[in-house]
Amino acid sequence: MSVVQRESHPIYFDYHSTTPVDRRVADRIHRCMIEELGNASSTDHEWGDRALSAVKEAAKQVADLVGSSPREILWTSGATESINLAIQGSLSPNPRQPHRIALLPIEHKAILDTCQILEKRGWAKLIYLQVDSRGRVNLNHLEQVCAQGLSLICVMAANNEIGNIYPIGAIGQIAQRYSIPFLCDASQAVGKIPINFEEWGITYLAISAHKFYGPKGCGVLVVRKKHHLEPIIFGGNHQKGMRSGTLNVPGIVGLGEACRLRQLEMKEDENAIATKRDKLQNLLIEKIPGLIINGDTNSRLAGNLHISIPGIPNSAVIARIRTQLAISTGAACSSGVEAPSHVLRALGLPESAIEGALRIGIGKFTTDAEIDLSAEILSTVISQIRQIMCLQV
Repeated sequence: MSVVQRESHPIYFDYHSTTPVDRRVADRIHRCMIEELGNASSTDHEWGDRALSAVKEAAKQVADLVGSSPREILWTSGATESINLAIQGSLSPNPRQPHRIALLPIEHKAILDTCQILEKRGWAKLIYLQVDSRGRVNLNHLEQVCAQGLSLICVMAANNEIGNIYPIGAIGQIAQRYSIPFLCDASQAVGKIPINFEEWGITYLAISAHKFYGPKGCGVLVVRKKHHLEPIIFGGNHQKGMRSGTLNVPGIVGLGEACRLRQLEMKEDENAIATKRDKLQNLLIEKIPGLIINGDTNSRLAGNLHISIPGIPNSAVIARIRTQLAISTGAACSSGVEAPSHVLRALGLPESAIEGALRIGIGKFTTDAEIDLSAEILSTVISQIRQIMCLQV
């Protein structure tokens, strides 16, 4: 591959931010947009009937993948809306005593910002669960916090920066033992690891289609039976009165198809992705002295490789590779914000490791040739930066 080709088509390694849409999913969306124009809420004719039927089929496909009932599926615009609805819709405003919410300090900003807004209003008291330098949660501390009484627990299924996979089944058991509602942001995990909503005792599960080869702007909140949420969007009393608005039928069809394909292909795909990730990790360790792997390397997403190169500012790396290699310095939710990663700060990493952190995300469309080439690009650029820094000393 020539330099010109690399500049025109940089290698895509930002799968945590968003995944390419699977062509089979795109074909289903296209057909739905062109051939089916019905509104799923307008069922006085067959166009609406077919739209509603397509939505019901997609609900079953989602439910089959995450181990829930199709009746527990609530359609949203994505995980951020799902999270806001679960938190704001389950907790009463202006409580006599602030709601007690337990959450990981390394949650996605959709969780953190929503909870912190409630805290600023005086409606909530936040209890941050303990994590170690690898980002692993302290289950003993979590149980102690639960024993003191909580209104809500928020623990993600997998971290969007360091890729850690969390013991959601064990956390759900603790939540059930103390009768505490449990919100799980599963946007990074669905379609990559097995999820069992019913058996694991999850109350609310947030999903985004674009994290597993589906379309952007479409998501799900799985709501356990008998848990009604007060709406945060009004205008039509749709979806059992919990979320109003005309359903995005093509997006929902695409989300459902993405779930169906993940159900069929997830295990094989993720094994292949992990093999490529490990190859890239080994190449980078071999070529870049001092490189550090962040997070829990024993329990992480197959496509996640989060590295730090102490002493090499990540901004200097990104500036030199951005036309050849698409990787990131942190979460997409914070893109453009000049601030150190809250995840790495919560882990207590040294400043040099935080400033030199890079998030690499690979997926099912990553090739072996891209793995080899990206290792060469990164190692060459970092060597050049080190030479420049030595000359400046």
